[in-house]
Amino acid sequence: MTDTLNELSNAADSADLTTAPLRSFPAFIRFWWARVAATIGNQMLMVAVGWQMYDLTGSAWDLGLVGLLQFAPALALVLVAGHVVDRFHRARILSLCMLGQGLIAVVLALGSLRGWASRELLLGVSVLLGTVKAFQMPAQQALAPLLVPKEVLPRALAFSSAGMQGAIIFGPALGGFIFVAGAHAVYGVCTLAFALAAGLLAGVRYEHAPRPGQTMSLDTLLAGVRFVFQRQVVLGAISLDLFAVLLGGATALLPMFAKDVLHVGPWGLGLLRAAPAVGALSLSIALTRWPIRRRAGHVLLGAVAVYGLTTLVFALSNVFMVSLVALAVGGAADMVSVVIRQSLVQLDTPDAMRGRVSAVNSVFIGASNQLGEFESGVTAAWLGPVGSVLLGGFGTLLVAALWFRLFPGLANRDALSERR
Repeated sequence: MTDTLNELSNAADSADLTTAPLRSFPAFIRFWWARVAATIGNQMLMVAVGWQMYDLTGSAWDLGLVGLLQFAPALALVLVAGHVVDRFHRARILSLCMLGQGLIAVVLALGSLRGWASRELLLGVSVLLGTVKAFQMPAQQALAPLLVPKEVLPRALAFSSAGMQGAIIFGPALGGFIFVAGAHAVYGVCTLAFALAAGLLAGVRYEHAPRPGQTMSLDTLLAGVRFVFQRQVVLGAISLDLFAVLLGGATALLPMFAKDVLHVGPWGLGLLRAAPAVGALSLSIALTRWPIRRRAGHVLLGAVAVYGLTTLVFALSNVFMVSLVALAVGGAADMVSVVIRQSLVQLDTPDAMRGRVSAVNSVFIGASNQLGEFESGVTAAWLGPVGSVLLGGFGTLLVAALWFRLFPGLANRDALSERR
């Protein structure tokens, strides 16, 4: 009888936590605002760097190098960054990362204002940004679970994703508007955004017990990689993102669809690029109110299948509004996948390992985006844009079906947080 009462009491406490307003967790709210400010700053920064690079060189190759040079340090530093995040205070690491990006923005502002901005400067800055982000991404992912109870984490991640999608929509538009006053003006506003983020993160408090000194060795550095490959649910969730985005993404080909398939101008391209983020934002807001509680594995793989189907619809459509709706629904489905995958990875990983596992996850995410754009370009050269996106849609559906068979632990997962 006592055990039954205890179980009922625990269930009631869990229900209270699940429905508790997120404002009840002020450290998380500070973290949320810091991420929004930093994302707006980063989006503006990349708009200005891309435009300035193309203005200086007129080379599409150099534009590609900007992205590649930001990804390379994340790959090179993945093991070291994960180890650092697991050893030290994660909010302070993030605050330092924001200060680093703010200093980079100051250098770019001075270079633009005084006329010594060059191709070499922009490429060098891209390497520095990638180095900073190598530490920022795992610290960011590993910090959120420390700021809210695990019962609230799925809602918190959905709310966080809503803020990020809003920033992704708002940031480039703001950057483009300010660029009229010059690149230095954009970099100046970016500096303020990063400074605000650094200040907010400096005030984030959580229980941090310094870990006993652990010598950095090959064994400790590889611990995150071993953990991922030993946990079927974690490996399945991380690899699902890699292959689904690698095959199903159509973002890199949107200019070709806008011009040659849908016959719309730059305004149409802007709407096409914004459509997935609008769908993702709408769904993430819904998930903060109605979090996923049951059949998480089936919902995850079902969302990936919907993403593949909307990719097929987009490939076959020559009606602008149909294409917009397909991209928006695809963005919403991808958001379901993102929230479930992030929740599973964070909830199934012990805190002592979250930095190293998050570093591995960050590399998978970066690789899926970068390699996905490369794959789209190569297949489009062979098959044309429609054939490329059709192949990607069918590939995504195949991945969803294969993951049901290859990762039964993931497919049959019920609650996001399983009792250990």
